[in-house]
Amino acid sequence: MIVVRSAAIVAGIACSTSLSLTAQVSSYGDKQVGSVSDKPPTILNSVGITQNLNQQLPLSLTFTDDHGQQVQLAQYFGKRPAILALVYYQCPMLCSEELNGLTGALQMVNFVPGKDFDVIVISIDPSEGTDLAAAKKRSYVKRYGHPETANGWHFLTGTQPNIDAVTKAVGFGYVKIPGPDGTLTQFAHASSIQIVTPAGMLAQYYMGVEYSPKDLRLGLVEASNNHIGSPVDNILTYCYHYDPKTNTHSLIVARVVQLGGLVTVSTLGGFMFLMFRRDSQHLGVGTPKTGTGTKVNG
Repeated sequence: MIVVRSAAIVAGIACSTSLSLTAQVSSYGDKQVGSVSDKPPTILNSVGITQNLNQQLPLSLTFTDDHGQQVQLAQYFGKRPAILALVYYQCPMLCSEELNGLTGALQMVNFVPGKDFDVIVISIDPSEGTDLAAAKKRSYVKRYGHPETANGWHFLTGTQPNIDAVTKAVGFGYVKIPGPDGTLTQFAHASSIQIVTPAGMLAQYYMGVEYSPKDLRLGLVEASNNHIGSPVDNILTYCYHYDPKTNTHSLIVARVVQLGGLVTVSTLGGFMFLMFRRDSQHLGVGTPKTGTGTKVNG
């Protein structure tokens, strides 16, 4: 996964330049943070997110749900808003990060899936089937911690034409890339989730793999009133896992929140140090007390 910085991008991590981070994090696999670049690899030229706000989703399309039943997208709309995620279930890295981030944020939102909104996850890989979709649903409903909300989580698979229609409507650009065996079994794609109104209109985009519970709650409230949001900073987090040139896997993960947190903590630490030092000097901390024969400053 690679985060790339452009004119509209706040922060980025990619293959090479001046900033180098080598921290390790662990959750659903080992991930290594790479270095910063202003340009994505050539493979990512067709990959990205176009924020098609106020675009109608093609609700007449038919997909297969996690029970193996044929369903129309329309059946998830009409009464409440939805959160839409485009992933693929065998993604070796980014998709799990995206769904982990979404689930963690929803744990802090006091709305109930299936009652106040729906979570709709659609695989971009037409070769994936019901078993994979059902396994992912079980995993994330368990992670969410409220099994009674299972009817509000929908993990779908579909045909290539229907996948193409949804990704085009959303503005979700992706390309197939070779896996470890050299066959086109993986996908380079960017990460975002979308808030959709009860009428099926795209109302808000949230980029990356970490999402603010406050923003999600506000987005759902506004979408429930058919309010269309504004474009957000185009912070693109790319999934690009396998490097066919070197026959190795490039485990490059970039968490914008982690990078921002590092800067914030460093800045806050420096500020606190200066404040404590100033207060110590002002109060004369470390100087002998009055009566010891030494004068106290001030």
